[in-house]
Amino acid sequence: MTPTLVRHHRYADSSATVDGGTRARDWAEIQERMLAPLYEAVYERLEVGAHTRMLSIGCGSGLALLIAASRGAHVTGVDTDRERLALARERLVSGQEAGPGRPDAPARARLVAGALSAAAPAGDPPYNLLTAFDPIGCAAGDSEGLSPALASAVPLAARGATVVLTGWGPPERCATAPVLRVAARLAESARTPRPGGWRPALRDDLEDVAARAGLKPDGSGRVSCPFGYADLDSAVRGLLSTGLFDTAIRATDRSQVEKEVAEALHPHRRPDGTVWMPNVFRYLVCVV
Repeated sequence: MTPTLVRHHRYADSSATVDGGTRARDWAEIQERMLAPLYEAVYERLEVGAHTRMLSIGCGSGLALLIAASRGAHVTGVDTDRERLALARERLVSGQEAGPGRPDAPARARLVAGALSAAAPAGDPPYNLLTAFDPIGCAAGDSEGLSPALASAVPLAARGATVVLTGWGPPERCATAPVLRVAARLAESARTPRPGGWRPALRDDLEDVAARAGLKPDGSGRVSCPFGYADLDSAVRGLLSTGLFDTAIRATDRSQVEKEVAEALHPHRRPDGTVWMPNVFRYLVCVV
């Protein structure tokens, strides 16, 4: 699966807020698939298959779970965003995404809302793969929630299990970085504290998290994940669905953020109206 130029069909209620089901569906339909090359590169490197028992921290709407399940893995996803989790359940549990090549994917999936402790594999073997596919390294303090999540997840894994952490690559390799700076600028202009405001990725972000969690690094890699959209509207909605602009929206208003993001995207528009931004993401493989 590769990134595609995704056209978002507007919903009948165009007044939907940044919160709730509309944003979750924007994420699932537009933005989430941009990270598919990252998921696939990790699975290929680790030879994910029928022997894999994977716990995904912050599984979102479940695309990474679906790809792993299609390779034969037994997957469990945990998330606190109930709207995204409901979409993951549609994909994985109801069987709507089952079909040729992955007929048993739903049977291999389990979804948990809330605390990681609820994902304890009662009566089953412990997990041998933990993944944190929500990339860190573009917002101040975005790794602070990952460390306690890892502390809760590691006891559920077998000794010697693999842990994968992911993050944004260097800003000079990420065309989306200047667009993300819009959030910080708008929050600053409103003189609003910016918890989670944009900051450039640092070289050792992932290693720092691993060290705090007591994990031993065992290799890393970089993956090209271009963000491609069918039009400007789809690009704006997809980016806002990430949550990275929430502080700016609270500091100003949604229409102002949409306008500023659209302006920042103009250099990335192509003659046919599509939007294309090359990016590089990084992953770190660790051992429990």
